[in-house]
Amino acid sequence: MNSQRWMSSQFFSFFITWGIFLPYWTGWMIHTKGMTVAQASLVMSLGLVIRGLSTLFAFPYLSGKLSSKILLNGMAIGTFIILLLCIPVHSYTALLIAVLFLHFFYPTLMPALDTAAGILVQNKQLKNYGKSRSWGSFGFIVSGLILTLFTGKFGDKVILWGLLLGVFMLVCLGMMRAPAILSVRPKAGIRDRRALLKPFKIKHFGLVLVIVILLQAAHASYYNYGYIYLQEIQAPKYLIGAIMNIGVVAEILFFLTADKAFRRFSAGSLLAMAAFGSTIRWILVFAFPNVAVFSVSQLLHALSFAMGHYAFMKYMIQNIPPKDIPNVQGIYSALALSWSTAVFTIFGGFLYEIEPRYAFLGMLVCTVPSLIVALIYRKLEVNRQAAAQHLAG
Repeated sequence: MNSQRWMSSQFFSFFITWGIFLPYWTGWMIHTKGMTVAQASLVMSLGLVIRGLSTLFAFPYLSGKLSSKILLNGMAIGTFIILLLCIPVHSYTALLIAVLFLHFFYPTLMPALDTAAGILVQNKQLKNYGKSRSWGSFGFIVSGLILTLFTGKFGDKVILWGLLLGVFMLVCLGMMRAPAILSVRPKAGIRDRRALLKPFKIKHFGLVLVIVILLQAAHASYYNYGYIYLQEIQAPKYLIGAIMNIGVVAEILFFLTADKAFRRFSAGSLLAMAAFGSTIRWILVFAFPNVAVFSVSQLLHALSFAMGHYAFMKYMIQNIPPKDIPNVQGIYSALALSWSTAVFTIFGGFLYEIEPRYAFLGMLVCTVPSLIVALIYRKLEVNRQAAAQHLAG
């Protein structure tokens, strides 16, 4: 199978399920299983902790034992089984245990897919990462729009069935022929207990990691309070879903054009632009509490999220040896996409109770430092390039 097409189909099928899980799963627990908002919030917070532990420790360990294809299939099958177990359970304790196991298997698919993409790019079997990743964003929108129609007609009980169907499709796609390099089992060797620390010996990895942790953490208020903030500023209910999806559309357009448009840009330049765009985004939301400006600010999701993620992938592909990619993806997923978001969700919630707009302005404690560090890193890149040209000359 064509590697580009295979990677695109994998991203598309996974993000179809993610487009159901991320916005709707909490609502399913509350409205279908009878949890209170506080109980559901606790479950999801604990889930983020498990997700971080899974991607930081379990995923890199398993990546050293199993091929990418087996790992992807195993996590998809595990997710499907846990979702089936969610059907009969009704007690809070039983559902808590099931959802925590779900967070162990399911979110690990995300770094596993990016790891597979990184391996394919490094082996010159995937020419356009951004194009394949854009199919993931497209799948996220498609699932959200379709599920909105079904929940409106049949209620929130269809959320689990939609997620089950999507994961079943993911399992079926996993049985298809994959690029041969992804079926290669890692070479057996003595496991280095310090393997997670090895990437930090790579030049500037720690610096880049700090930048992306801050960039991703800055989305905490948006992910958790964006929906209710739109209600706060009296956005029409029938438009809220469309407004939230403006950011995803901007993300798709970025990924579609990124490989060509930003080919000559360094990772440092892209990270600096992402941090600047994120800063402007949250200032706009704070300063102009109206639907029109919030909608326009959604376009900056292409910078604050998409460009930041793309820049990290670019740095990883150019600087990280293939054997260390799973460790790097695990660190990125745990620290940037899980734990930092959990911490700043609490911070944003505290500010939201004081004044809703403060929750977004408060994200500047992430974006401004990330911009400063990104500019420092960019200067280091320029100096290193100048030194290399001097030696070559």
